[in-house]
Amino acid sequence: MSLSHMQVEFYTKWEKDSNLITTRLSGAITEADAIAWEKDLTQVLQALPEGTKFKIFVNFFELNPSSVSAHKAYRNVMPLLLSEYGWRIGYLDLFEEANGLKITSNKDIQCYAAVHCHHDSYKIQEYEKRFGKDNEHFYDDPIVSEEWIRNFQMLDPVR
Repeated sequence: MSLSHMQVEFYTKWEKDSNLITTRLSGAITEADAIAWEKDLTQVLQALPEGTKFKIFVNFFELNPSSVSAHKAYRNVMPLLLSEYGWRIGYLDLFEEANGLKITSNKDIQCYAAVHCHHDSYKIQEYEKRFGKDNEHFYDDPIVSEEWIRNFQMLDPVR
């Protein structure tokens, strides 16, 4: 089964009991799909109660944008949105234009851990080697990703 025939799937869900946001974007997405996904994700984040501490599973496994515009529509979403919740994604160090990205904390809501899943094993292993740390990992397996993030406990109280 080639990637281009993959079913488009996107959703974001918040599990209050485990402090976990799972966001999924996969298949041969169009620009409209990426925009709809971003809207869902933004709404979930904006609905979090003040002072929430959350962890996030960014599941891009089998994501295969159908066009350059679809790719552009999704690729900045995670870094920009998470930067509003006290989080800087490790791979931003690759991009000079990200140097000036301000990290803020919206309504005192903070992300304290993230896992990024993608099927491009070469790229993701490279990211893990260069940018993986105690509270942020890059994996090519959605099951490993979910297990790690579910088991992750906050390192220290986030001040």
